[in-house]
Amino acid sequence: MTNFCSDNVTGAAPEILAALAAANEGAAMPYGDDEWTRRAEALFRDVFECDLAVFPVATGTAANALALSQMTPPYGMVYVHPDSHVYSDECGAPEFYTGGAKLVPVPGADGKLDAGGLAAAIHGHWTEIVHHPQPAAVSISQASEAGTVYTSAEVEALAEVARSHGLGLHMDGARFANAVAALGCSPAEASWKAGVDMLSFGATKNGALAAEAVLVFDPARAADLAFRRKRGGHLFSKMRVLTAQLAAYLSDDLWLRLARHANVQAARLAGGLQDVPGARLVHPADANEVFVELPEAVVEGLEADGFRFYRWPGDGGRPTVRLVTAFNTEPAHVDAFLASARRHAGQA
Repeated sequence: MTNFCSDNVTGAAPEILAALAAANEGAAMPYGDDEWTRRAEALFRDVFECDLAVFPVATGTAANALALSQMTPPYGMVYVHPDSHVYSDECGAPEFYTGGAKLVPVPGADGKLDAGGLAAAIHGHWTEIVHHPQPAAVSISQASEAGTVYTSAEVEALAEVARSHGLGLHMDGARFANAVAALGCSPAEASWKAGVDMLSFGATKNGALAAEAVLVFDPARAADLAFRRKRGGHLFSKMRVLTAQLAAYLSDDLWLRLARHANVQAARLAGGLQDVPGARLVHPADANEVFVELPEAVVEGLEADGFRFYRWPGDGGRPTVRLVTAFNTEPAHVDAFLASARRHAGQA
């Protein structure tokens, strides 16, 4: 494995595959009326220490778009970071599922919104004026697309701004496991206790084959979401295919063990890159993504050696690359990458 393009390049964790094989035996009632779905729902309640509504889906795009469609009317505005997945990488799905709501980008350092910038953006829009879309929700990514992690205090500050204007707070948790592992807090403290109303809970990037879920921390706010999911084509008839994955993922802290491994390997990469001549980390490597500027000769040398990664837009004169570690990234492959980078830096 010399592919650091994404945590999506991996297969599934053995525990997930074993759970799917077990769930494949025999017959089960469709559309979620099965033991695996009930077990997954119970595990979510235990893990998050609260009553909640769970809506399994197959993709993060579906989770984000359906959650936001529940939180905003078609004439609403959703405040997002300009680098967020919902803004730049979902082909208009949030706008489509909300019926045309407007996504409003709010810049912030290292891929994160900050409370002051959010408050200023909201104050800059006219409310209760029929000619203008109305503020409705805030969406943040945890971990962010810059590989950084919001502290619980930062989430609380954003939630306070949102609440003061009557807005809901959505969290895109495609890498929520990596964020919780990095923070060292409970899932509850990283989400609803900090003021998050809905969480798109991701598992696919961290060892599942294809399994995500919309979590609604106030079940009363989920009244219509079952119909939205069905209408949007994301109600699985063989729901156990999704929920067997989620149940295995949440059992025995598997999800956090997998995420911790990915984070440790990213820290290994980031630490080693600081010793490579000409390298500069672009953002703090809080979770399992590393963004680094490298001399062009080093990038070309790494590519020639067979390492795969994405070149990323950057502000500097040198190339920026993104490196992503996963639940099954081998330390030896990280060390091989670093050795290659050091060798080519010496030749630059």
